[in-house]
Amino acid sequence: MLRTSEQISERLHIFSRRRLFGSAAGSGSALGVLAVTGRPAQAQDTCRAVTKEMQSATSPAAAIQMLKDGNERFATGKEVNCNLLAQVRDTAGGQAPIACVVGCIDSRVPPEMVFDQEFGSIFSPRIAGNFVNTDILGSLEFACKVAGATAIVVLGHTECGAVKGAIDKAKLGNLTAMLKNFDPAIAAAKIQGERTSKDKKQVQKVADENVKIAVKNITEKSAVLKEMVAKKELVVVGAMHDVSTGKITFFG
Repeated sequence: MLRTSEQISERLHIFSRRRLFGSAAGSGSALGVLAVTGRPAQAQDTCRAVTKEMQSATSPAAAIQMLKDGNERFATGKEVNCNLLAQVRDTAGGQAPIACVVGCIDSRVPPEMVFDQEFGSIFSPRIAGNFVNTDILGSLEFACKVAGATAIVVLGHTECGAVKGAIDKAKLGNLTAMLKNFDPAIAAAKIQGERTSKDKKQVQKVADENVKIAVKNITEKSAVLKEMVAKKELVVVGAMHDVSTGKITFFG
């Protein structure tokens, strides 16, 4: 039976974190576990990676809630830490990610960190400007239909260099062709006056439209993912990360 999103979020908050606090937590002492979870050591295995059982019990809504809760922890400096090497060991035999995040290559927006997740929790295809092409779609089809993820988030961010380059019609090797992927977003933004990346509102409007178009393309250009959404096995949403605060706002 599927758990509620609150129950799933709580389980994932308990079972799947980053670095343990100090040697006492690393040794599994009751004090160390209480520091991380507020629960007795006997009650919870605080750094256990996401399992197939947890993945199969997670609804699309619960997966999104997991990410929202994680970003709330990140943006308020309340991340719960676990041992990274323990996570490596726990996931060595397989993986069961809950969600996928299509993100930008920008160094300020690493998906696992801004959503306070860790090894084995999310698939994270990244490309400059977080647009969607055939290769990204194929990766998402694998992640969701084959590997069991129940949510996709297209994560844009403020001050996006790829968006700025597209607005300014930057030219550099293969970058010139890549930036053509943003033409639909620039058209949708209906820019008035001079087209320039110096206009922050203009840049943000294009970034927003780019996320919305990517969300739309994921189901319109993938019959596999469209069918999963129709069956309520998958949800696809857009979101925007503020590089100045770390806060993520979900669209719609």
